[in-house]
Amino acid sequence: MLTGKQKRYLRSQANQLKPIFQVGKIGVNENMIEQIKEALEKRELLKVSILQNCLEEKDDVAARLAEGTEAEVVQIIGNIIVLYKESEENKHIQLP
Repeated sequence: MLTGKQKRYLRSQANQLKPIFQVGKIGVNENMIEQIKEALEKRELLKVSILQNCLEEKDDVAARLAEGTEAEVVQIIGNIIVLYKESEENKHIQLP
């Protein structure tokens, strides 16, 4: 579980990132979760964009992604979800 200070730090780090995944009409599926897991292992912090045609609520999408990837939801702002998971091998981010 992340503290408020850690979330603020991660939000500042995610500010310049671009979303690399998009959730569309079909919503969250197993293939997407596996790809996000692999990306989190390499990057630790990433953004996921929710498209306008997504039928699911953004809070539900964030919860399913966090549960499936075992990551933390740092922030949901607009239609963007910021996820963080500490990497096993590629640690880049040092939390305060």
